[in-house]
Amino acid sequence: MLTTHPFDDDKLREECGIFGVYGAEGASAMVALGLHALQHRGQEAAGITSWDGEEFHSVRAMGHVAGNFDNDDVIRKLAGEVACGHVRYSTTGETALRNVQPLYAELSSGGFAIAHNGNISNAMNLRRRLVREGAIFQSTSDTEVIIHLLARSRYRTLLDRFIDALKQVEGAYSLICLTREGLIACRDPLGIRPLVMGRLGEAIIFASETVAFDVVGAEYIRQVEPGELIVVTHGGELRSHRPFGESLHPRPCIFEHVYFSRPDSVVDGNSVYSVRKGIGAQLAIESPVDADLVIPVPDSGVPAAIGYAQQSGIPFELGIIRSHYIGRTFIQPGDKVRHLGVKLKHNANRALIDGKKIVLIDDSIVRGTTSLKIVQMMREAGAKEVHMRIASPPTRHSCFYGVDTPERGKLLAHKMDVAQMCAFIHADSLAFVSIEGLYRAIGENHRDEESPQYCDACFTGAYPTTLTDFDDQADVNQLELLRERVV
Repeated sequence: MLTTHPFDDDKLREECGIFGVYGAEGASAMVALGLHALQHRGQEAAGITSWDGEEFHSVRAMGHVAGNFDNDDVIRKLAGEVACGHVRYSTTGETALRNVQPLYAELSSGGFAIAHNGNISNAMNLRRRLVREGAIFQSTSDTEVIIHLLARSRYRTLLDRFIDALKQVEGAYSLICLTREGLIACRDPLGIRPLVMGRLGEAIIFASETVAFDVVGAEYIRQVEPGELIVVTHGGELRSHRPFGESLHPRPCIFEHVYFSRPDSVVDGNSVYSVRKGIGAQLAIESPVDADLVIPVPDSGVPAAIGYAQQSGIPFELGIIRSHYIGRTFIQPGDKVRHLGVKLKHNANRALIDGKKIVLIDDSIVRGTTSLKIVQMMREAGAKEVHMRIASPPTRHSCFYGVDTPERGKLLAHKMDVAQMCAFIHADSLAFVSIEGLYRAIGENHRDEESPQYCDACFTGAYPTTLTDFDDQADVNQLELLRERVV
């Protein structure tokens, strides 16, 4: 029995979403609202931890924010003017309550809570070392490694111990941490995972995306810079630290622009919606087609489809209607019911499509199963021709920085060239935006081959830092074995 809707296994999974507040009355209620806005980044579990000046309070639960944190009694338990929260989609660690964040520990200096978006790529090596030295882990999450490293550091202050811990980990992280002394927010030196800072009155807020500020009525101030660590202490004093220096070239994740971020967010100073429209326009320039209609695969293909239609002059229409009432879990006891379940989420607008030549716009092709089903749906609705256009380059490589991708052997673009992929999904034609076109849509003149402006390894295989040395044809779950073979 499957417990996922028919398209869940054919998308790159969202990473996680984090949100923190310092200095707001009813901080936990604000965190709950912020997590609502970030729900698209993680839908397995949610948690909030608060500090009331004397005690820490935590509530963690499986499932969505709604239903777990829309209860007054729950929010009252999370007292205090300082709080942080997390919505989770697991990239490492099992799906279980013990892995739900924020993770909390009692250290010699007092309580410490941590919410993490990303993936610690050397976590297993560190974990094995720590266990040999006597550490006892309570979760299977890579995030707990940071807590143990902090607890064992010999530096005097909590901040120095925290920095010491971060200097031992590799990979991608945006962190919001809650301590007796205040709130800490930081990004990894490459800035792979996003983190932004805002203000509401006297309150300081951190979040994965700017859309979370819109929901709570906060003003966006700026992004937390790659390698920056910001401490908010009692009284609202802000201190910025650069523990890693500024020598590394930032590589933020390019897929934030393609898919992960909400279109009403601003990432790296760019409107996500505008960038996605620009990608669609680039697609129309690079891969024009004679067609009657431009149709998005909802909802993620909509902005790019608008851009394609405006650039090409072909009318934009909603040829696929999405049901917003199907949850992410749906019991499907057999293949026949599973096939019928496709139409529970997406259904063809037959009266519009019948006899038309159509251009379908989607954000990506991962395994190819979604594209195959959508093209088939269009054929059954009477489409004369079906041309597929993808608003990202082919996804040929796995991600090891907090995005849950299938192992490389299951990526359609790794196994096939574009012509073979086109035949597999039964389309009349198939084209992807070029990597240069993607960079132009984001506002870059070109992609710097020597030092790319973004982490685009899922498209190019150009992994940041030492991960360039691994054999990425192996299973993503064997990353730690690969790290041990890094030269």
